Amino acid sequence: MHSYYKDFLIRNWQKSDRTKAAAIISYVLSEYGLGWEPKGADRDVLEVEECYLSTGGEFWVIEHQSQIVGTGAYHPTHRGENAVEIRKMYLLPSVRGLGLGKYLLQQLEAAIADRGFNQIWIETASVLVEAVKLYENHGYQPATGLETARCDRVYVKYLNGE
Repeated sequence: MHSYYKDFLIRNWQKSDRTKAAAIISYVLSEYGLGWEPKGADRDVLEVEECYLSTGGEFWVIEHQSQIVGTGAYHPTHRGENAVEIRKMYLLPSVRGLGLGKYLLQQLEAAIADRGFNQIWIETASVLVEAVKLYENHGYQPATGLETARCDRVYVKYLNGE
């Protein structure tokens, strides 16, 4: 991935991004009163190679003026058939409301479709009001089967007219 949205660069994660990406996610979680779980739900941010790159997924960072301001990722999941889960879609408060989240979601969906996956799953928390609205406005349907303790919503979107 190497794409621009306005003056934001969306690019593939690099090893040197590990600490900064984790800090972004930890910050946004704390902003909403959610805990950072490095040995649990957030282990994947610290082990990107194992959890994304070696499983057929991707992990991206968003840069603005050479600073990481957001993340987005997906990896194959056992849910459904030929399915992926979008994870770690976080933006710092200073870059929200500019259409960047919508663009990032569209780019993730395009990459997922290009790889031939049929379903996209997303888990989130109701307190992440902007995220919930984004997913619901882009065709994600409520589903069941939560796997992450801090989440209380799960969504699915079917590609290819399923």
